[in-house]
Amino acid sequence: MKHSIFFVWMLLILHISESCRKSNFELPEGSEVITDKGQGTGTVTWTPEMNLVLEGFVFVNDGQVLTIEPGTIVRFKAGQGATASALIVARGGKIIANGTKEAPIVFTAYTDDLNGSIAKDTKGLWGGILMLGRAPLNTDSGKDFIEGIPASEPRGEYGGSQIDDNSGELSFVSIRYAGTTLYHDNEINGLTLGGIGNATKIDNIEIINSADDGIEIFGGTVNLKNIISFHSDDDAIDYDLGYQGKMQFVLAVQSAGNAGNLLEGSGALDPVYQKPYSIPYLSNLTLIGNQDTIAGKVISLNRFAGGIIVNSILVEQQLGTTIEYTNASTDCYSQWLTGKLKIENNLFYNVGSNFPDSIFKLNGIGMGDELIQNWAAYFELGNNEIKDVGISAQLEFNYFPKVSTGDNLFSHTDTWFETTNYKGAFGTYDWTEGWSSFNKHWTKNN
Repeated sequence: MKHSIFFVWMLLILHISESCRKSNFELPEGSEVITDKGQGTGTVTWTPEMNLVLEGFVFVNDGQVLTIEPGTIVRFKAGQGATASALIVARGGKIIANGTKEAPIVFTAYTDDLNGSIAKDTKGLWGGILMLGRAPLNTDSGKDFIEGIPASEPRGEYGGSQIDDNSGELSFVSIRYAGTTLYHDNEINGLTLGGIGNATKIDNIEIINSADDGIEIFGGTVNLKNIISFHSDDDAIDYDLGYQGKMQFVLAVQSAGNAGNLLEGSGALDPVYQKPYSIPYLSNLTLIGNQDTIAGKVISLNRFAGGIIVNSILVEQQLGTTIEYTNASTDCYSQWLTGKLKIENNLFYNVGSNFPDSIFKLNGIGMGDELIQNWAAYFELGNNEIKDVGISAQLEFNYFPKVSTGDNLFSHTDTWFETTNYKGAFGTYDWTEGWSSFNKHWTKNN
């Protein structure tokens, strides 16, 4: 899930090309530039009239509450690595950013006039949004320092023991053109959630054109609904470090040439024996790959990760669903044997060679033909099907099924999940319409 030197150079080229556009858009007179200087944002409300620009790493410190009103546009000055601009909600801080369908909150690049000043394929113009909480991780200490923030910054620490920790609310929020690399294996994603508890509310969020993962979740118990991850340069959705939350209604679309995965799940850092294991519960995903992708998988699980992935639609990816075998008692294969990993009642199409044994694959050493065949056979035993429902990222982009997907559904016993009569992220109602830039710009003339 990491990037090459070539990729970094491509980011720089994109950044330079976008800088040439800067003269076409100037912020209104009286725009307010916000920096941190160690004091954080304070307890404050940002409003649509403020024309805000954030420069550098800006924190919501422990004890502070940042409220952002519907319709507010927050822009970020350009920068990469340690010079990137980002908004970080530290442990004990809160953000209350509740946009509406009519007036979403937008986090975007400094040069974005929201009307075409930035090319559609641009990525990595600023850092991203990070939220850090006190919910459990599976590290030795139960805490860690978040990727993308220098380890010398104490406010980058996250994790703890509070399952129901509350870091605030994000709703009807658009995050555009973010993502950067601090150094190798240390990146800021479009949206990063570190140790976020399940009292935090996150729904109706889009991440557009992140230069790293769309969303990466490090441990915690946070639940998410109505999520869009569109054209990230690495994984669309990535979970790690013992993530135990839930997701429902997720649309992820991969860009051509991307080597990342649509969904990647990892258990822990080395060593991987710590608990809790990563066992989230995910339903109603629509994961759309691209036959031009060069290495990415639909689903990749490794380092003892489990997870329940059901009632979803997964299409157009050269590589299928791969889990890791290490002959350890809690590796991904063992998580499956003990019921902590389920991939069931899903629809696949144009994944691998479009046959079950090319879609469910084991990855490891010394696993033998019997184990390989056991996992491949689970495709059908788990009530998965190969079915064309008309979803495609090729030519005219479609993300709504053209046929019924309501047969053979997985039944939830967890009341957090909405009961649906369809698989994938959409039934007859398009929850992206009206507020998302994805719906307005990328689905037209794609």
